[in-house]
Amino acid sequence: MKIKVDTAGLRQSKPYEYLVRFAFGGAVTALAGIIAKRFGPEIGGLFLAFPAILPASATLIQKHETEKKERLGKQGTERGELAAGVDAIGASLGAVGLVVFASIVWLRLTESTVGATLPEATLAWFITAVSVWKLREVLCRYFRRKYLRASNRPANVQIQDHQCKTNQGRRR
Repeated sequence: MKIKVDTAGLRQSKPYEYLVRFAFGGAVTALAGIIAKRFGPEIGGLFLAFPAILPASATLIQKHETEKKERLGKQGTERGELAAGVDAIGASLGAVGLVVFASIVWLRLTESTVGATLPEATLAWFITAVSVWKLREVLCRYFRRKYLRASNRPANVQIQDHQCKTNQGRRR
C-alpha cells in the first residue's frame, strides 16, 4: 500500500461527524485527566497516549467506504472493514513512533532546552513511524510470497495475509 494524502475525504465528512470525533476525543482526554488525578500523572499520561479519535474515525471510515461501494451497486462491507483496519494499523504504527518521541523528550528535556529537544523527538518519531511502516510492507511481501509458494497458487490470486494483497491493482 502506498502512503498518500487524499483530501477527498474532507468533502465526504458531515459536520456531525466532526462533532462525534471532537466529543469522543474530549471524553477520552477528560477520562485521562480523572485517572491522572486519582493515580498520578504517569498513569494518566498513558491514557493520553491513546489515540482519542481512532474509534470514531475507524467507524466513520468504515461507513464511508461501505456507502461508496453501495452507491456503485456493490456490497461494500468488506471494503469498509478493510479500510478501517488499515487506518488502525497506521495509528498503531504511529503510536510506536509516539513512544520514541515520548522517550526522547523524557530523557533529554532535563539536559537540554525545549527548542532543541522537541525537533529531535519529532524527527525521531517521523523516522520511526516511516521505518516501522516500511518494515510492515517488507514483512507482508515476504510472507505473501512464502504463502503463495507453499500453496502453489498463481501470483494474481488475491489473498489476505495481515492486510496484504497479491493483486494490488484490484479493489474490492
